[in-house]
Amino acid sequence: MASKPRVLGIGGSPRPDGNTALLLQQAISGVETQGAPTKTVILSQLNIAPCRHCDECWETGKCIVQDDMQWLSHELREADYVILASPIFFMGVTAQVKAMIDRCQALWVMKYVLKLPVALNPHSKRKGLFISVGSTRLPNLFQPAIVTVKSWFTTLDIIYTDNLLFSGIEKKGAITKHPTALKEAFIAGQKLIQN
Repeated sequence: MASKPRVLGIGGSPRPDGNTALLLQQAISGVETQGAPTKTVILSQLNIAPCRHCDECWETGKCIVQDDMQWLSHELREADYVILASPIFFMGVTAQVKAMIDRCQALWVMKYVLKLPVALNPHSKRKGLFISVGSTRLPNLFQPAIVTVKSWFTTLDIIYTDNLLFSGIEKKGAITKHPTALKEAFIAGQKLIQN
């Protein structure tokens, strides 16, 4: 009997219970209606140092910095689906998200230098969803963040399947006044593991 897919939600906002956090909660709730086990991590609650660019990982594919990224790397390798939620800060993902992504340099080395599998379940067709909120309405507001997330997903052998993007959302809780946002996030979570 095949095991149920594992879904990892990653909250990248430094603001507790902010707009992206609410959207992530809804997406995870949508996933859970499909019977899949989920785990959500909030990056602002973790100790993740920036990448030192020390190149120690080039020998083993493992980072020598001992912090929460050690276990989070394992979670990223084990997940069948990843939902990343980050607000836009200066046209990109938050510092918390960027630190996590940069620390995946060790997984980049594992894949491209050492030619080792990144996914712990190589038979899984790993998929990812990006959820983001921005305060302005610039036409290219989300593009730099999308490029970063797609690059990160590619390194992790995760297919970037969809995104859920809301501009013009600033104040904490403002997303709850959007007529469809929370429902869209719930449906996006359902669809992620149905396809």
